[in-house]
Amino acid sequence: MSNEQAMAGKVFIVTGSGNGIGREIALAAGAAGAAVVVNDIGAALDGALSGQSPGAEVAAQIVAAGGRAIADRNSVADPSAADAMVETALREFGRVDGVINCAGILRDKMVWNMSYDDWDAVLKVHLYGAFNVSRAAARHFKEQKGGTFVHLTSTAGLIGNFGQANYSAAKMGMCGLSRSLALEMARYNVRSNCIAPYAITRMMTSIPRPDKDEWLAKRAAMKAERIAPLAVFLSGDAATEVNGQIFTVRGNEIFVMSQPRPIRGVHRSEGWTLATLGSHFLPSVKANLVPLETGLEVFPWDAI
Repeated sequence: MSNEQAMAGKVFIVTGSGNGIGREIALAAGAAGAAVVVNDIGAALDGALSGQSPGAEVAAQIVAAGGRAIADRNSVADPSAADAMVETALREFGRVDGVINCAGILRDKMVWNMSYDDWDAVLKVHLYGAFNVSRAAARHFKEQKGGTFVHLTSTAGLIGNFGQANYSAAKMGMCGLSRSLALEMARYNVRSNCIAPYAITRMMTSIPRPDKDEWLAKRAAMKAERIAPLAVFLSGDAATEVNGQIFTVRGNEIFVMSQPRPIRGVHRSEGWTLATLGSHFLPSVKANLVPLETGLEVFPWDAI
């Protein structure tokens, strides 16, 4: 089946798809034959409304190329707006087959400088937003016995990063949400997976670095459009055996990420004391403790 026919007849909602990775995913889905609800409220990186409508531009580009698309400016952070987003898909295209959760904002600060609003705003868009739209779509997926979720998580949550406690917590939470959706909805032929993308977008270029030009040059292969094929593939019928997984994409590299499982256990029939925890437990598991690293240390090589 050609790229132009791969998603024919399907209807996808792509949140946060006016810019960056979401934009590339929406364009790729449209090019593959899907009808696309291009959701974007037109916000700056910190979530403040910009007055612009990048989602309308993306929808127009899909239509100009012969596809079907409509812009949607509902906020993912509002549960009723998320319901309205799904209703838009049903009204305009008659069905909804997939949700790709890309919407996000940044409020980067070290945790001692992070305000409650910085914390709350980021979780509302990333984690609550993914839940709101997923829940709204799940009701229809359950009834039609089919559907897909793809959530853009981050190695900031999976591995760790500085100055992003709010973002890291939200992105790790999205992995738990995805796993629950996968388990609960598998009986209804519904799948849910995550992608942790590495891509040069306005989010990444906003991070202050003294060596930013050199740093960006080394990551030239990490283009937003490299994320789109996997996101669209996971939303299609060719990926029916893939469910509950987490992937990382860096340039032309795709990794299947591990998920928490027991790797070492120690048993003491008489129970544990402070003394035996220090003398027996810690020496037994020390080699298995996870290093305190960031994503840049786990993936130190230049993206291919």
